[in-house]
Amino acid sequence: MGVLDVCSPGVVTGEKLYALLKYAQEKKFAIPSVNCTSSSTINAALECARDVKSPIMIQFSNGGGAFYAGKGLSNEGQKASILGSVAGALHVRAMAEHYGVPVVLHSDHCAKKLLPWLDGMLEADEKYFKEHGEPLFSSHMIDLSEEDLDENIEMCIKYLERMDKINCVLEMELGITGGEEDGVNNEDVAMEKLYSQPEEVDRVYTALSKVSKNFTIAASFGNVHGVYKPGNVKLSPAFLGKHQAFIKEKHSTEDDLPALLVFHGGSGSTKAEILEAIGHGVIKMNIDTDTQWAYWAGIKDFYKSKEAYLQAQIGNPDGEDKPNKKYYDPRVWMRKAEQSFVKRLAEAFEDLNCSNVN
Repeated sequence: MGVLDVCSPGVVTGEKLYALLKYAQEKKFAIPSVNCTSSSTINAALECARDVKSPIMIQFSNGGGAFYAGKGLSNEGQKASILGSVAGALHVRAMAEHYGVPVVLHSDHCAKKLLPWLDGMLEADEKYFKEHGEPLFSSHMIDLSEEDLDENIEMCIKYLERMDKINCVLEMELGITGGEEDGVNNEDVAMEKLYSQPEEVDRVYTALSKVSKNFTIAASFGNVHGVYKPGNVKLSPAFLGKHQAFIKEKHSTEDDLPALLVFHGGSGSTKAEILEAIGHGVIKMNIDTDTQWAYWAGIKDFYKSKEAYLQAQIGNPDGEDKPNKKYYDPRVWMRKAEQSFVKRLAEAFEDLNCSNVN
C-alpha cells in the first residue's frame, strides 16, 4: 500500500487530505511544504515530487503571493497577495494531475495584520466550493503566535468554523518560531517563547477538536527560520512527544499520536532531530531557505561556466559576429535554476522519509 491508495494525483482536499496526513503519521514520513513564488518554482517542485514518487505540499506566503501577481501591482488591502496566491493555486490545479502526484495546496504564515489576505483566499475557496464541491486551497495557516493564547484560540475557532463548511484544513501556530522569514523578524525573541508547553498544545487541541478534526498544530520546540549551520540550533523534539502523551492521556485516545503536528523553521536541523520529530507525529516540514539558495546557485553556476557568452548579444570566444541568444534566453538559465532546485528538494524528501511513498 502507498499514498496513491489513499488519494489520487492532483490537489487533495477534505477527507482524503486528512487520510493522507494520518497515513504519513502512521508510516513515519513528513511531506515537504515548499514555498513557491512563480510558475517556475511550482513546476520544479512538481517535477521533483514526480521524480521521487511522493506527495508534496506547495504553499504561498503573503510576500510570495504578491510577487506571483507582479511587483508592479499595488498590494493595498492585500490585493496583490490575494490575486497572486489564487493565481498560483489555479496554476497548481491545472498542472498537478499531469505530474501524477498528490498535492496539498497551502498558504503560509498569516499574522493578525494579514488576515484580509486570508479572507480573500477563503472567498476564492468558497466560490470554488460552490462550483466544484471542494475548496480551491487544501489548507491555510493562521499564525497568531505573537498574540495572547486566548485570542489565538478564539480566532482560530472562528476561522475553523468557516473553513470546515468547505472541507478546508486549518494550520495554527502557538509558541514562536525564531529567526527571520518573509519580513517577520523573531531573532531577538525570549528563549522560553520558542518552546510550547503540553498544557498549551492541549488547550488548542481541545478547543479545535470541538469544531472539527481538520486542523494541524505548529507547536514550537526551538525552531528557527533562516540560515543556520546544523547543530547550532537548540531543537528539542522530545517536547513533541510530551504533547502527544499529554493529549492521549487527557482525552483517552486510542491513537498514540492524536495531534497532527507540523515543523516550521527546519534550517540548521540535523537529520536525527528531523527523524525524531517525525516519530512524534510531525507530518509536514516547511522548505524555503535552502531551495531559494539552490535556485540562485543554478543561475550562478551557469553564468560562471558561460560567462564569456553572456557579456553581449553578439560576440563571444567563437567569433565577434557570433550570437549569444542560446545562452541568455531565460528558458535556458531559468531551467538551470529549476534543475538545481529539484536536486536540493530531492534531498529534503530523503531527509523526511518521503521518497518512494506513492
